[in-house]
Amino acid sequence: MRTFIFILLSLSFGFFSCQQASDAANSVKKGAEQLGNAASDASTKKYTLTPFAKSKEFLGARINSMSYEGGNFTFDVSGGGYELGQQTSDADQKNCANSGKGQHIHLIVDDKPYAAKYSPKFEYDIPDGEHYLLAFLSRSYHESIKSGGASVVQRVLVQDKSIKKGEDVKSPMLFYSRPKGTYVGSKATKKVMLDFFLANTGLGNGIKVKASINGETHIIDTWQPYYIEGLPMGENTIELTLLGKQGNPMNIPLNPVSRTFTLKADELEAK
Repeated sequence: MRTFIFILLSLSFGFFSCQQASDAANSVKKGAEQLGNAASDASTKKYTLTPFAKSKEFLGARINSMSYEGGNFTFDVSGGGYELGQQTSDADQKNCANSGKGQHIHLIVDDKPYAAKYSPKFEYDIPDGEHYLLAFLSRSYHESIKSGGASVVQRVLVQDKSIKKGEDVKSPMLFYSRPKGTYVGSKATKKVMLDFFLANTGLGNGIKVKASINGETHIIDTWQPYYIEGLPMGENTIELTLLGKQGNPMNIPLNPVSRTFTLKADELEAK
C-alpha cells in the first residue's frame, strides 16, 4: 500500500512539474511573440510621433475672467510675462507652423475647430443652446499653455448671444487643438504639431489618449505636444480618444473627437 502511494505521489509530482515547465515555456514564448509583434508594429508605422522640446514657460499666465455678452467675448489675461500678440521667444527653434500675429487665445466651442484670437475683446457668434466652451492661452506656434489658471472650461447656456448660465466642468474632457486647417510648404508640412487639451485629468496610471492618424493607431501616455512626421500631401484625418484605466473610451462628452486638415506643396518651392 505504501509503495502504491509513493508511486502515485511520484507520478503526480512529475505531472505538475511538467505542467509548470510547459506553462513557463508557453509564457516565455508568448512574451517573445508580444515583443516581436510590438517591434514589428513599430517598424511598420507610416507616421512617427516625437515629443516637442521643452517650450518657453509662462507659469504665471492666467485667464482671470471671461464674459460673453451681445456676441462679444471679453477676457482678462495677465501674469507670467505673457502678452497677446507677441511672438514667443523660441518660435524659430520649433520648426513648425507659427502665427505671424503672435500669441493668442484658442477658443473652442464643443468639438468644433478652434478660433485664434489675438486681442482680449472680440466678436464671436455662438448659437443659442447648451455648449461646452474651452479657452486657453497659446504660444505663437499654437502650443497650449497647460499650467493651472491659463484656461477656462465651462458648460454654458447661451441665449441671444450672451451666456445666461455657466458652470465649471468637473468631469474629465479631451479637446482637439492642432493640426488644423491647411499647411503649405516644406517647413510647415515636414513636421506637424499634434496638440490637445485635457480638462480635469492628466495622463498616466492607465489613462491614455489614442490617436488614430489616417487610421493608424498611436497610444499617448504623456500630455505634451508631438511632432508628426511622414504625413502625405492632401487631406489627413486625426481622431483622438481619451481612454480609461481599462483601455476603453471614457464615457464623457465629446469623446472621441476628430479633425481633417490639409498639407500642400508650395508651388514656388517646386520651381
